[in-house]
Amino acid sequence: MTGRQGPALSRRSLIGAGLGAGAVSLIAAGPGQAFAPAGSPGTRRAPAPARGYAFLAAAMDAYPDHGDIRLAQSYTDQAGLFSTAFTYDNALALLAHLAARPPAGLIRAEALGDALLHAQNHDPDHDDGRLRQAYNVGPYTFYDGSPQPEGFVRADGTVNVGTQFGFTGTAVGDMAWAGIALGALAHRTGTRRYLDGAVRIGEWIERTGRTDEPLGGYTFGVDGANQKLPFTSTEHNTDLVCLFGRLARLTGDRLWLERRGRAEAFVRRMWEPSGGFFYTGTNDGVTVNKSPVPEDTQTWTHLALASRRHSRSLDWALAELAVQDHSGRTNSTVPVGQSYEGVTFSSASLFAHEDAPIAEGQPKPDRNGVWFEGTAHLALALRDRGARGDEAHARRLLTSIERAQDLLGEGQTVGGGPLPGRSGVVSASSPLDTGFGFGYYPYRHTGATAWYLMAAARFNPLRV
Repeated sequence: MTGRQGPALSRRSLIGAGLGAGAVSLIAAGPGQAFAPAGSPGTRRAPAPARGYAFLAAAMDAYPDHGDIRLAQSYTDQAGLFSTAFTYDNALALLAHLAARPPAGLIRAEALGDALLHAQNHDPDHDDGRLRQAYNVGPYTFYDGSPQPEGFVRADGTVNVGTQFGFTGTAVGDMAWAGIALGALAHRTGTRRYLDGAVRIGEWIERTGRTDEPLGGYTFGVDGANQKLPFTSTEHNTDLVCLFGRLARLTGDRLWLERRGRAEAFVRRMWEPSGGFFYTGTNDGVTVNKSPVPEDTQTWTHLALASRRHSRSLDWALAELAVQDHSGRTNSTVPVGQSYEGVTFSSASLFAHEDAPIAEGQPKPDRNGVWFEGTAHLALALRDRGARGDEAHARRLLTSIERAQDLLGEGQTVGGGPLPGRSGVVSASSPLDTGFGFGYYPYRHTGATAWYLMAAARFNPLRV
C-alpha cells in the first residue's frame, strides 16, 4: 500500500476562469450562467459535482501569498497535517480536472501538472526524476513550536518537502499516479514537457523498482534515507499497468510494453480464484501476503485490466467490505439521524480493535466507518463493468457520497479560510483503521473528492 493517510496563473485569473476559491456557498444558475453566492435571486445551490470542484479549487488556492506555482492541500486544517499536499492526491485532482472538460478545468490541470514538474526538476537533494510522498504548500507552526514559514517553492527555488511528518520517501504507486496524470495531460494538450516528465517517472521506477524475485513485478520504492524497500504491492503494479501502457502509446517505444507486461504478470499472480479477489502483494518477493485484503486492489485492477475473468473482484468488494455507518455504531461520529453506506478500506478494518486508538493521539475506530475514496472508485468500476445491477449499485454509492458532501465536515477550513458551502468529500464517515498502520478520518479530502468527481463523470483514469 502507498501509506497515504495516505502554475503559471495568478489566483485572480483562476477565479475569473470560474473555479476560484471564494469563501462563499456556490449556487448554480441557469445553463451557461456563472455561479453566484448563496441567497442571490433566481438561483439554486450548485449540483454536487460543481461543489466538489469548488473544494478542489479552494484547496489549490489556499495560500495566495506564496506564489502561483502550487499544489493543493490534501486535507482540511482540522486533520492536523497543516499544509501537507500529497503527490497522490494532487495527481488525482489533476485527473479530476481533466474529467471536467470545460476550459477552466484544463487550466487547473495544467497548473497542477506544472507544479509536479517543478517538484521533479527542483528537488533539494535529487535530480533523477523522482517526486516525494508529500510537500508543504503554505506556512504553519508545527506541534513543537517550530515555524514553517515557506510555501511550496522555497526562496532558493527548490520545493518544500514534507519533512515534519517524514513524508520524504518516494513510493512507486505515488510516482505512477503522477506519471499517469502527466501522461493524460500530455495526451489532452499535446505538450511535450508533460510527456517528458512522465517518461522520467517511468524510468525512475524501472531503475529503482524492478525486481528479479520469483514473484516479479516492481517493488515499493525508497524511504526518506533513499534505501530501497523490498516489498511489492499489487496496487502499485496495477498503477504501472496503466502508466507503462500509456507511455508505450504516447512514445511509440515498445520497451514500455515489456515493462507493462512485467507489472501485469505480478498482478495476475496475486489473484485468488477460489475467492474471486486479489491479495495485497508480497513482503519478500517470494511469499504472497494473504492478509489483510484491501479494497483498492479489487477496484483498480478492474479499471486497469478490464478483465472479465477478474471482474469478480468487484463482487467480492461489494459483499465482503460493505459497511453502513450511523450514530448507533461503536465509535461512530456520524450525527444522529444520518446514515451512510459504502465500503471500508480492507478486511482488517472490519475487525479493528474498537477499544484502542488507531494510533497514538488518534480516536478509537468504528468498524463500520465508510471509506468514501474507495466507495467512489468502486462506484466507477461498477459503472465501467456495466453488468446487470451495476449501475443501480453505483448510483446508491454515489448518493451516499453526495449526502456526505452535504452534511459531513461542516465548518472545516483550508489555510485558515472557510470553504465554499457543502463542498468536498470527507475521507471517512467516522474514524476507521485501515489495518496497514494508519487511519482515515472525517476530514474533507482532495483525494476522496477527486475520485467522486471521476466516478460521477464516468472517467476512468486507469484505462490506457
